[in-house]
Amino acid sequence: MSGAYRNLSRKDGTVSNLDAFLDKLQEDIFDEAKQALGERGFDRWRNPKHNGRMENPDGSGRVTGECGDTMEIYLKFKDNRVADASYFTDGCASSMVSGSFAAELTLGKTPEELTDITADQVLDAIGRLPDDDIHCTTLAARTIQAALDNYMGTMVKKD
Repeated sequence: MSGAYRNLSRKDGTVSNLDAFLDKLQEDIFDEAKQALGERGFDRWRNPKHNGRMENPDGSGRVTGECGDTMEIYLKFKDNRVADASYFTDGCASSMVSGSFAAELTLGKTPEELTDITADQVLDAIGRLPDDDIHCTTLAARTIQAALDNYMGTMVKKD
């Protein structure tokens, strides 16, 4: 048995102390995230919705923000309304939460209604973000518009 493994398996409480430390660390991280993201944002961070790249979308957009985060939004239309939407980002928790709520905001909307989605609406849906991360909502709104532009371009080609 190696020394490191032997130390962890001792009955002197080493494992219990490590577990307690890790539990406290996780609790502190979650408390900090709840303060930063609010309840809705925190819940969405822990339980993402609409996350992942979509195969064969009707429209998709990819935008890199000023912070270096890249977001992708995918839209699937049925009867001229968004029937399905998803997002992907390589960014921070605020980018992930913004992408998730942005994708959700597109559902059921017509192309014309999509043009009205703003960063403020994304932020309203989330509740709050740290001031330094507000730009993530702008990134999400811009990515919706890029996906819409892509969709409209494919519709023109079909005509």
